[in-house]
Amino acid sequence: MNNKGITAFAIAMCAAATPQLHSADKQQRTSIEAAPLASVEVNDAFWAPKLQLWSTTTANDVLNKFEGLHIKDNNPDARHNTLDNFRSVAKGDRNTHNHVNLPWFDGLIYESIRGIADLLAQYPDDALKARVDNIVDLIAAAQATEPSGFINTYTQLEENDHRWGENGGLLRWMHDVYNAGMLIEAGVHYYNATGETKLLEVATKMANLMYDYMGPAPKRNLIPAHSGPEEALVKLYRVYSSDPALAKKIDAPVNADNYLSLAEFWIDQRGHHCGLPNWGGWGNDNAERWIKDNKYADTSLYGDHSRPTFGPYAQDSIPLAEQQTIEGHAVRATLYLTGVAAAAKEDGRKDYTESAARLWDNMVGRRMYVTGGVGAISFDEKFGDDYFLPSDAYLETCAAVGSGFFSGNMHQITGDAKYMDEYERVLYNGVLTGISLTGDNYTYQNPLNSTSHARWEWHGCPCCPPMFLKFMGAMPGNIYSHKGNEIFVNLYTGSKATLTAGSTEVELAQTTSYPFKGDVKLEVNPAKKSKFTLKLRIPGWARSEENPFGLYTSTVSSPVSVSVNGKKVNATLADGYAVIERKWKKGDVVTLELPMKPRFVTADPNVKDLEGQVAIAYGPMVYCLESVDNSSLEDLSIDTSSSLLLSVNMPELDNAPAISGIAVNPKGESLPFRAIPYYLLGNRTKGSPYKVWMPARR
Repeated sequence: MNNKGITAFAIAMCAAATPQLHSADKQQRTSIEAAPLASVEVNDAFWAPKLQLWSTTTANDVLNKFEGLHIKDNNPDARHNTLDNFRSVAKGDRNTHNHVNLPWFDGLIYESIRGIADLLAQYPDDALKARVDNIVDLIAAAQATEPSGFINTYTQLEENDHRWGENGGLLRWMHDVYNAGMLIEAGVHYYNATGETKLLEVATKMANLMYDYMGPAPKRNLIPAHSGPEEALVKLYRVYSSDPALAKKIDAPVNADNYLSLAEFWIDQRGHHCGLPNWGGWGNDNAERWIKDNKYADTSLYGDHSRPTFGPYAQDSIPLAEQQTIEGHAVRATLYLTGVAAAAKEDGRKDYTESAARLWDNMVGRRMYVTGGVGAISFDEKFGDDYFLPSDAYLETCAAVGSGFFSGNMHQITGDAKYMDEYERVLYNGVLTGISLTGDNYTYQNPLNSTSHARWEWHGCPCCPPMFLKFMGAMPGNIYSHKGNEIFVNLYTGSKATLTAGSTEVELAQTTSYPFKGDVKLEVNPAKKSKFTLKLRIPGWARSEENPFGLYTSTVSSPVSVSVNGKKVNATLADGYAVIERKWKKGDVVTLELPMKPRFVTADPNVKDLEGQVAIAYGPMVYCLESVDNSSLEDLSIDTSSSLLLSVNMPELDNAPAISGIAVNPKGESLPFRAIPYYLLGNRTKGSPYKVWMPARR
């Protein structure tokens, strides 16, 4: 069923009138606002225990491991504490070549703080906050040794003469701008969670330094080699523009417009460079040498406002408006477009919205996995060509997080439920699989079929745990959103929230057994009797629209049902939402029944790697067959003419329901199989083989 425009829907309700929008603030914003984290309380059986586990066990585990507390050796030269970098810089060390770990570890510390900040906003923890405060003090002390406000510990300790990747440096490796962006993001989120400004002040000084140094000539033509800072600067703009009095608490100049302007410069300057090096033709080693030899600094050849290209790997081969397909490093690409969508929300630039929508369509319609994962190729951790979706692909957890953030931001500038459909897909599958049930083991890669994939306690490049914390810490804010006289219910999660519809404060209380069952009950309690519009997302999978472009297909035969105060109502479906416009009063109750039955999923015939194969899904969750439950897994085919049945709940696996059906072995013999949710793989036997895609036999 097409969810564009207004479509007759099988549930009953009157057509909604065009909503009356009001500006959210002086910037005349009419975009959709996510619910503030502090206004949402998650209390359901699925998400609440997980969020509590991640806010305690996982948050502390990540910090412990960055400090090297998991290392058990007595070698005094084995330095594993990432915080030592800040201590060295705070002592005044420069070019001492004693940096611990990789250049982007500053950014990983900042990302961890951002994720923990969002969790602290929901689950206050004095001990955890004190621990983060100590790290903030250390960051501030390190910055205080630089009059300019510059801080990037790798550069200061290893290549202090190559700041911003200039004069023989390599920004793609050094991550100066990326780390600065993650610092800014951490400062904003920690202020929003705690009201404390120390880290925000550090971040503001760094933002001021970049604004003064980077931009149109005569400033330097510098952009992030790893995206993420674009959205961070938009957030800094937002926090100051929405509360002008905040600037008085900061011991640094504050000009909110500068931060949005720099984010736009970074976006607009993609593809504007000297045209060299030729990454594809020369190879990475030769291209990097050309940059380190400072060849691009020849003004007679390249002018005085040029720079090297970072290539398609870093979304820097052509300008955004010319880009037709999503390319390069999947994390960089999705974070870049997340920033483009965030900027579009603030500045209303149509070219940003159109470009982001075009590239999202390409990603979801031709390059996304059924789990919401992206990034098929291990070399450069990048996207493949259209329809190149092998089941053993790379699929970095961070890229799944990036695709989820991108989808969430696209929803906020369009109001189309298809973006939340894909946010939900990655939430329950591509991201949730990135952590163990114990909350202290993680994944980097997430292939759909594997003979040896396993989670790890820690990793040489542990970028995924901080990104996981960021995504899940922010998730509760996406359950509900609002715009003008409309309230959106985007995710089905037991929760309470307070939002505004027009000038009316509305309390919502959601009770549900989702994602294991399809029952949803929503109590609506406006402060006064008031007319407004409630929009309930009807997931694409529940309407036999597995993917908005047909990349994956499935069939659901049972209807969706919506009632208000016990009475079924006629409805319209607008942009994937069931629209209920009425005069609401305290005690009104909306119930939604979604058709939760196991289903087979097939891929577009253009996906040659998945020809003749089938996957299994239930509600928003993709399932897999694990060898623990299915002997001779490699030899089995699925009998798609047989029925899929919900099996008993598995207490050892999150109390999730298994799915059973009939498989066929090479002898043609029928035998039962059992499938479990993809996010639960590997929690019983480490490295147990599993398959999402199975050969189909009728």
